[in-house]
Amino acid sequence: MIATETENNLYINREISWLQFNARVLQEASDERVPLIERLRFLGIFSNNLDEFFKVRYATVKRIVEVGKDGKNQLGGIKAKELLEIITQIVIKQQAESIKVLHEIDAKLKEENIYVIDETQVDTQQHEYIKKYYYQNVSSALVTIILNDLVQIPNLKDSAAYLAVKMEMNDDTKQYALIEIPKSVERFIELPKQNGHSYIIMYDDLLRYCLSDIFSIFDYKTISAHMIKITRDAELDFDSDLSKSFIEKISDSVKHREIGDPVRFVFDKTIDDDTLQYLMEKMNIENTDSIIPGGRYHNKRDYMSFPSLGRTDLLYDKIEALPVKGLSLKSSSIFEAIAEKDYLQHAPYHTFSYIIKFLREAALDPKVKTIKITIYRLAQISHVASALINAAINGKTVTVSIELRARFDEKANIKYAEQMKREGVNLIFGVPGLKVHSKMCVIEREEGKKIKRYGFISTGNFNESTAKIYTDYTLFTANQGILKDVNKIFNFFDANYKIFSYKHLLVSPHYTQKSIFKLIDKEIEKSKNGEGGYIRLKMNSVSSYEMVDKLYQASNEGVKIDMIVRGICCLIPGVAGMSENINVISVVDKFLEHPRVYIFGKDEDAKVYISSADWMTRNIVNRVEVSCPIYDQDIKQEIIDTFNICWSDNVKARLINTPSENEYRKNDNPEVRSQIAIYNYYLEKLKN
Repeated sequence: MIATETENNLYINREISWLQFNARVLQEASDERVPLIERLRFLGIFSNNLDEFFKVRYATVKRIVEVGKDGKNQLGGIKAKELLEIITQIVIKQQAESIKVLHEIDAKLKEENIYVIDETQVDTQQHEYIKKYYYQNVSSALVTIILNDLVQIPNLKDSAAYLAVKMEMNDDTKQYALIEIPKSVERFIELPKQNGHSYIIMYDDLLRYCLSDIFSIFDYKTISAHMIKITRDAELDFDSDLSKSFIEKISDSVKHREIGDPVRFVFDKTIDDDTLQYLMEKMNIENTDSIIPGGRYHNKRDYMSFPSLGRTDLLYDKIEALPVKGLSLKSSSIFEAIAEKDYLQHAPYHTFSYIIKFLREAALDPKVKTIKITIYRLAQISHVASALINAAINGKTVTVSIELRARFDEKANIKYAEQMKREGVNLIFGVPGLKVHSKMCVIEREEGKKIKRYGFISTGNFNESTAKIYTDYTLFTANQGILKDVNKIFNFFDANYKIFSYKHLLVSPHYTQKSIFKLIDKEIEKSKNGEGGYIRLKMNSVSSYEMVDKLYQASNEGVKIDMIVRGICCLIPGVAGMSENINVISVVDKFLEHPRVYIFGKDEDAKVYISSADWMTRNIVNRVEVSCPIYDQDIKQEIIDTFNICWSDNVKARLINTPSENEYRKNDNPEVRSQIAIYNYYLEKLKN
């Protein structure tokens, strides 16, 4: 465990904690209990996570160094320059481990008669296929940059991999070039099967095999090619041109991201020294950039889409998404069902289709007058967006608060924003200075002479693609008090100079911290009175020092605190006199654990909330977030039950921020793999 140099080592540095989380992802890639192709895909997730980390977090720390600040207050007690060095050393170690894991998986693939070959292993039959593939699918679209006459290499694209080519010419000179590996290409090319064996060649190695075709006009003695990759600062910079719309400014800023300042330079460690030096000089790579020697292949994120080859035995068993008990997807009205009682959808165990059914019914129902929804990340092909457009075409007043600054999803959101705007949807682009991260929808329906509201509040995005792999809760409700509060938040979007009060919801940026502190104080009071204070929390990240300090206070007053934190956790549990009553685990498995759940108290008296907010400063003070109370006793018990199942995991749970970092939790209890156990829990509910 690496604690920061704050007084008494109160916290784990946020960036270091994130790297420890990514180490848990790498553990999944190295875990022989995970199906073989899934292990490769976890390796891709590890690499993709690391790319985003450098674009965002490393870039932020680098900016602190460049403006001449030490950043200790912002970074939990570590100087920014020192932190950059620590990060680089951790990443070099993790990269080396990822290469080792890849070699282990490759050996296992061969045992399964799956061969990932390189350019030196191509046989005669494969030669014909590769050459034909190159000329039909590759050569015409290939971007090749000849470097020798250039004073400086053109800005290389963010996170794109390049082959750095060196030719030793017959006249004893050297010629350098770069070949871009486009992000859009299929990285893994399936070759014809031979004797029941599967063969794959990577796009990179296909190019290496065809170097003589690419550089046929050059008179060289030898030619070599090694991979390099640049990662750039992903911060969006907005210009002040008042004539531009917000959509135009975001679009321009996303384009500028492609040429942002470099923050990481990764290279094949077998590259010739003279080639490496030449490239670094030409690209103006600075000492503050993270320079990381790697393996033969970069952009391992592409392993996320490694082909299945029809080998279902090397993949996770697919689960069939279940119906929500009592809530039909067939001909009956979802509004009539919700009018009777609340329902909870827990994706991916339950089908996401209920959200689509709700919106499609609202789009067609003549009694529905208005639809209001917040959108943070949409699927590439979004049935949610289609239903909203359908509703606008049918004359409903549709208001969509769409967050154009949802990092790395800006392009998809811009595309749908423009499409919805053309069809008459009223668009709200958030609140100045705040991202809208809340997940909520409310519709107004004319029933007799009254308007009745129906809606849903979720912990996750309204995205049918991620709903298959992210675990999230969505509450469907006709509780008029809750939905009146939701409507107030949309009023805040229109008139954000007003601060509204809310009777039921906990809303950032104005009330979340204050409200949670009151709930914690009640548990402290119970503990002081000998009634046993108890707090259970499930989140993606905990990095707000104020929230951590409040939990430390509760622990010192005897409150028992159990936390499931998937990612960043700056809190250090189990320290005498500070956090001895706090236990923290992280579950990393087949599905991405994504719900935010707060449970205060025990048994039937427990107060239970689902939320869009992690306990990070940005969620508490810089975003519009919503935490929703659960009033239905059955649903409250369901959330407590599924929390307890996750807490009892002794297969995929790790102990975090303990002396043995990321150690799997082991005990003598019967084996519980929580994601399988929760699915079985819902199967049993359908039977009863």
